[in-house]
Amino acid sequence: MSEPLDSRLLHEYLRDPELARVFPEALVPHMSLRRFEQGELICAQGERAEELFVLVKGKLKVYTNTAEGRTLLLCFKTPIEVIGDLEYVSQTDIHNTVEAVGAVHMIAIPYKWLRKYGQDHAPLLDFLLRLMTRKFLIKSNLTNLNLLYPVEVRLASYLLSVCFDETDADFRGRLPVRRLKDAANSMGTSYRHLNRVIQQFCEAGLIERVDGHLVVLDKAGLQAKAADRNIYE
Repeated sequence: MSEPLDSRLLHEYLRDPELARVFPEALVPHMSLRRFEQGELICAQGERAEELFVLVKGKLKVYTNTAEGRTLLLCFKTPIEVIGDLEYVSQTDIHNTVEAVGAVHMIAIPYKWLRKYGQDHAPLLDFLLRLMTRKFLIKSNLTNLNLLYPVEVRLASYLLSVCFDETDADFRGRLPVRRLKDAANSMGTSYRHLNRVIQQFCEAGLIERVDGHLVVLDKAGLQAKAADRNIYE
């Protein structure tokens, strides 16, 4: 369950150069700042969409469930990012599941107040338009492009995204072994093949298995495996 945070911190985030003047003053009293913990869902595919979320701290994982029952990783998101903008404009249910990689801070804005005070606010509409355009451009190539990379590149990129957060230098995540089947589905490979690559990474000293988790030992080595380009970010 998300935890509400002090309104003073909300106003600090609203002074960010990317957010300053985006929201009309009348809308601010209806906004709240929430904290989600690692692994907590911000929203789930197919649920009714009722709020717009603005990511201001931390990292999110975005994935979708296919008609065949597979989970496919789409991307990871860092600030400043918006969740629920497509649903707000199209008035549809939530398209993808969004999960907190580590502790994240999200500004939440109920749609009913967004429609009342933001419907004709040009800076807000321009902000949403720019973000949605970027999403469409990325999504048009992202899924197919990622599947063209070897599993070694996909796993290295996945571990870098799950275990590190450039917005939080103190964050060091671990990938639970029990979630490897989901990870394999997300990366578009088989569980068996993924385990072979994991074993190769362990033998190379890049990662190790500790207490039911995969732990990164050599971040620079993983970055080299990913060809210095994280395909999920």
